[in-house]
Amino acid sequence: MSALPGLPLQLFIDGQWRDSADGTTFPVHDPAFDRVLTEIADATPADALRALDAASAAADAWAKTPARVRSGILLRTFELVVEHADDIARLITLEMGKPLSESAAEVRYGGEFLRWFAEEAVRAGGRTGSTPEGTGAMLVTHRPVGPCYLITPWNFPLAMATRKIGPALAAGCTAVIKPAALTPLTTLYLVSLFEQAGLPEGVLNAIPSTRSAAVSDALMRDPRLRKVSFTGSTGVGRTLLKQAADNILRTSMELGGNAPFLVFDDADLDAAVDGAMIAKFRNVGQACTAANRFLVQEDIHDRFVERLAERVHALRVGPGLDAGVDIGPLINRDAAIRIGGLVDEAVAAGGYEIVGGPRAEDGAFFPPTIVTDVPTDSRLYREEIFGPVVSITKFTTEAEAVDLANSTEYGLAAYAYTADLARGHRLMASIDAGMLGVNSGAISNPAAPFGGTKQSGLGREGGNEGIHEYLDTKYAFVPGS
Repeated sequence: MSALPGLPLQLFIDGQWRDSADGTTFPVHDPAFDRVLTEIADATPADALRALDAASAAADAWAKTPARVRSGILLRTFELVVEHADDIARLITLEMGKPLSESAAEVRYGGEFLRWFAEEAVRAGGRTGSTPEGTGAMLVTHRPVGPCYLITPWNFPLAMATRKIGPALAAGCTAVIKPAALTPLTTLYLVSLFEQAGLPEGVLNAIPSTRSAAVSDALMRDPRLRKVSFTGSTGVGRTLLKQAADNILRTSMELGGNAPFLVFDDADLDAAVDGAMIAKFRNVGQACTAANRFLVQEDIHDRFVERLAERVHALRVGPGLDAGVDIGPLINRDAAIRIGGLVDEAVAAGGYEIVGGPRAEDGAFFPPTIVTDVPTDSRLYREEIFGPVVSITKFTTEAEAVDLANSTEYGLAAYAYTADLARGHRLMASIDAGMLGVNSGAISNPAAPFGGTKQSGLGREGGNEGIHEYLDTKYAFVPGS
């Protein structure tokens, strides 16, 4: 592969790069040109169990490794990510498609999870105190939950891996990571950097596979596994939660989203348009936090649409490695067909496509599109779009806006633009979402808790909350102290 000579193409189990148990491989594609980049080893359920063997064997020693040592390995890996940032960004663009500038931003963002959790590793302490009755001392400590299964999506192949690996290793857990089959190369490269940083054998194992259901079933049935962390669709999340129930596994689920983007009539329109461009078109719209439903107060609706349309018209579509490209391909042709269907159905139901353009008959590119007057019963309004399509619906009052924002089974992210500070505080309380951007189109930060409510999942990643997803709490009572 010309992008990164020496890129590992095998499974990583117990500190060794190896072929799959049955010798099979699968292709990884460049979505911009629908070409095969390379072939990599395709993990079997037997490989998954070997990876869990390694993680289980290493668990006790890694849990007893001083926090400062674990922190140092994470920090050295962070430094290697920074050192190889250009190579990683190019690799992300090749296998996922996003513009190179956005891949570079992902490398910076994803790397910060390693630095953040390197710092958190030495801060996950406990507490002591006397009982209220004065009968003795309460001692509260934390210990690693044990071997973890980390399942990452294709849309942020570096950041989703570091956001799970970082806290797991910082907490003293060992892990088996299964990257998405569409974008496994970045994760394999990251694992090679952990290897260079001196991570002990068995602590981190990587098993890319096209046999996701069989691999997951084998791991989830094994009582040695104690934690599963998944980012992906709500449907798959439900299945994993059902499987996790049998062995009472700790779970973290970051699932689908349907983020509202509210624009009130007192908003700074230029700032709102700037925020809309970020919240909608970052990562080609393929983000669970992407603004999905634009809810615009009727008095400023036309002005907002006019300014946004001007910006969207100017977006340049093309391969992510080309200079000046704003919108790369979707992950594959199927995604483009699905999004086209959502737009067509909304227009047939009464919406107006005011920005769009001809769609490619083949390939994964989709023109940036704006549809106004979107019916609230259309799939474009109700479903997660996951592409460069702006869906706009009018509202009249704040109460109506909140009702529309909450009229979804999802509750991951939301955005609101208003000059009224009191309204901003009301929205923080009334919008049912795990995260809210007030006058901002970007909300993610490694130092902040990331996660949602309702069908968008449970648990939090990032922040000081993130490491506690991988720690069990222990309490001891000492009488007479």
